[in-house]
Amino acid sequence: MSDYHLIVLGSGPGGYVAAIRAAQLGLKVAIVERENLGGICLNWGCIPTKALLRSAEIYHYMQHAGDYGLTAANISADIDAVVKRSRGVAKQLNQGVTHLMKKNKITVHMGDGKLTAANTLTVTKDGKTEELTAKNIILATGARARDLPFAPADGKRIWTYRHAMVPPEMPKKLLVIGSGAIGIEFASFYNDMGAEVTVVEMMDRIVPVEDADVSTFLEKALTKQGMTIMTGAGVEELKATATCVSAKIKGKDGKVIASEFTHCIVAIGIVPNTENIGLEALGVEMDRGFLKTDPMCRTNVPGLWAIGDITAPPWLAHKASHEGVIAAEAIAGGHPHAMDPKNIPGCTYCHPQVASVGLTEAKAKEAGYDVKVGNFPFLGNGKAIALGEAEGFIKTVFDAKTGELLGAHMVGAEVTELIQGYTIGKTAELVEADLMHTVFPHPTLSEMMHESVLGAYGKMLHM
Repeated sequence: MSDYHLIVLGSGPGGYVAAIRAAQLGLKVAIVERENLGGICLNWGCIPTKALLRSAEIYHYMQHAGDYGLTAANISADIDAVVKRSRGVAKQLNQGVTHLMKKNKITVHMGDGKLTAANTLTVTKDGKTEELTAKNIILATGARARDLPFAPADGKRIWTYRHAMVPPEMPKKLLVIGSGAIGIEFASFYNDMGAEVTVVEMMDRIVPVEDADVSTFLEKALTKQGMTIMTGAGVEELKATATCVSAKIKGKDGKVIASEFTHCIVAIGIVPNTENIGLEALGVEMDRGFLKTDPMCRTNVPGLWAIGDITAPPWLAHKASHEGVIAAEAIAGGHPHAMDPKNIPGCTYCHPQVASVGLTEAKAKEAGYDVKVGNFPFLGNGKAIALGEAEGFIKTVFDAKTGELLGAHMVGAEVTELIQGYTIGKTAELVEADLMHTVFPHPTLSEMMHESVLGAYGKMLHM
């Protein structure tokens, strides 16, 4: 038996960050992981997908070299080499987490963990068990892809995101079911790599959590790139054979279309990894499979905490990491600030990129706000034109009465990097005057952020 101040179950971006922060605060910490340090995000999610998308982006630019006064001949893509690079990036990050565990003197136990009491975790590996105890345990077991009930993924023709990262072959005709961040990112990657891509979304617009203007713009951009986008549609039947996937798709007009694809990616949400870890016996409160927690990430069981994708949305790596810090500091006796979900940015790394924080215009109006809205196009920005990236816009939503920044929504090149400026503004509770009086460097894409704010108040300069 090993005794610790804190045990963390799961080593994803929530779990390993919680362990590091707790160790920094002087606690004796153990982390339990059944597969790879770094969890899904570093090994099979956020990081390796960005490596894939970077390869696709460069391939896209090579094909359009003439737009920049350059010549590139005999251009081709090697999907195996692209995947190999992506896996190498994931391996490097995994090794980085291993180093951080050693640096912070965190004990790593590899195996399956199960709660046998509120302060006891049994770890099983290769038929051997080990019992760990701690006053506090953080659950950070993450989530997995949700299967279609009538057509579970087989890894050959029907894929989840994990299969799509290590494809056995390059798809020729790809069906993507679901247009959230994961679905659209893979649709964008495979489209840029040369596949014929069809996206089916049951809601009336793609990336449905985003502002409606962003959804409309992105759909037009992806359609222009050659994708087929079907909204208000559903897959009623999906069957895989040795050579193809046959699908029956019901469109928004009610008609059912039969089509064949070489492969299919199912991206219809996640399932929390809460089974077989001992929650039922302890009476942990759940909400539709996800653990209920207070603002400090405590469950209803004393000494048991939960963070990341097994708790309430948004299900994002950076949200999990921040929750890990909150929980660790609370366990160590500190008084951390609770996290406001409205201040958590969301990013989608398709082409063009999408990023947002706070309320959409529609949600702000539903909440009763009288709003002022600014909208500035990439076409009005010198740096965007010089980069050859004049596609997109930045939209800001303000409370007309107080000047509070309620939300910001972007689509275009590098907006996943720009969004943090507005996130800082929201966290610091800045108002429109603070943003207007901030000096933005020239020439940069960030100038569009300034112009969008000015535009909300009738002071736009370059459009």
